[in-house]
Amino acid sequence: MDGDGGSADVGVAMPKRAGVIRIEVDGLASGNSAWNRSGKRHRQADALHILIGSGRSRVLHGNAVPPLALIPLRGSVRLIDGESARVVHRNQVFVGEGGQRLQAIGSVDSLWIAFIAPANVWRQIFDVSSEASIPPPILLPATHRAGRLVRRAAVHLAREARRTPAGESEAIAAALRFGSVLLDLQSEFDSMIKRCPGRTLAQRRSVFVRLQRICNYMEVSNDFDLDIAGFARAANYSPCHFVRTFNLVYGESPYAVLIEQRLKRALRLVNETELSVTEVARASGFQDRSAFARSFKRRFGETASGMRERSQREAPHVLPRAVGI
Repeated sequence: MDGDGGSADVGVAMPKRAGVIRIEVDGLASGNSAWNRSGKRHRQADALHILIGSGRSRVLHGNAVPPLALIPLRGSVRLIDGESARVVHRNQVFVGEGGQRLQAIGSVDSLWIAFIAPANVWRQIFDVSSEASIPPPILLPATHRAGRLVRRAAVHLAREARRTPAGESEAIAAALRFGSVLLDLQSEFDSMIKRCPGRTLAQRRSVFVRLQRICNYMEVSNDFDLDIAGFARAANYSPCHFVRTFNLVYGESPYAVLIEQRLKRALRLVNETELSVTEVARASGFQDRSAFARSFKRRFGETASGMRERSQREAPHVLPRAVGI
């Protein structure tokens, strides 16, 4: 795959319940590429848009971008959505519910694919793979692990969409396979959604999304002043109702989930950066280094400095690659 331009529009009859779907695929041009344009051509409103980016020169930005799934195949992508910013790595897939400002900037060595479509198109794709029609919201905001199956489905869909002439069904079949993979990823939330308050599945899914937004914010924020009252306001709950509902759905307190998210971020920084332990603590949202050290050792079984030293000792020595090979 490369990040060059090119497009293919596919419009065919889908299986029962799926209706008709269109697929467009484009490589982002160098410089800032607004979501709602592809060169001089406006994008189709009711279509699955596949955007391919590479390097820092390919930037996606836009207002009220529809729901999307973004997968880095190489390197990483910095996503700024609304008021939060996150880095999506090669082994991850970011799923966003859409409706906010979005900016995606790849790392120097990045290659990534974004799949963007309005909710009704995602419904068409998911309804074929699901035993029952899924009420909105269709995509549940989260960052999942992207194993080989996920990456292969994404690449296959992008390739089929680029090469398939209009009127053929290979790209549609690839889109359904990719939708099935996303549906499997979201199935990990089924038990949590069942525990959400609400008389209907749509109401329970809506409650889950409100709580999941808070979890996603915990994942990317290093704000020392985060508190229950702020989380409750963001979820449109009273503090007591928020804590009770959060505990019911996730089986843990909001504070416990916040600490776990920060420790996971610290673990990644210890293994992937050269930041000092003090800098790792602050970048992960811990103001007190001693509290960070205790929490890190209790969670991972060794100190942050000890883990880094062990990883460096165990890392295989890589010889410089000869020029021309």
